[in-house]
Amino acid sequence: MKKTTTSAINIKNKRASFDYEFIDTFTAGIVLTGTEIKSIRLGKASLVDTYCFFSKGELWVKNMHIAEYFYGSYNNHIVRRDRKLLLQKKELKKLERGTKETGFTIVPIRLFINDHGLAKLVLALAKGKKQYDKRESLKEKDDKRMMDRMFKR
Repeated sequence: MKKTTTSAINIKNKRASFDYEFIDTFTAGIVLTGTEIKSIRLGKASLVDTYCFFSKGELWVKNMHIAEYFYGSYNNHIVRRDRKLLLQKKELKKLERGTKETGFTIVPIRLFINDHGLAKLVLALAKGKKQYDKRESLKEKDDKRMMDRMFKR
């Protein structure tokens, strides 16, 4: 008998889709400590101002906020430490090649817990939007909202 429970943990970086145009997406595992995964399961994490960088051929996520676990006592983790990301070598090489080009960066989009109870981070190879692109995306969003209102009547 299989256990079919879907996790309600789905932490998004809403600002990323406004500031960046996503070229390619990847799903990576994260190296966490015990109190960090407990805080994530409680939904106490944030991806605001988070970015990824390469160091010695490994991919790391910087500035990801995971709140301290309430029952953690002296075993608690550092809130904004650098955390290692786990990807296949082929994916790492593709991301590293992409970031060598000017204007491209790696941005975390979503943090979730999969069916096996593991924390996963969805990353995007992204290119920064210009100011007029941001205005265009806001205009499209408003137009879509207006069209939905018109057809609901």
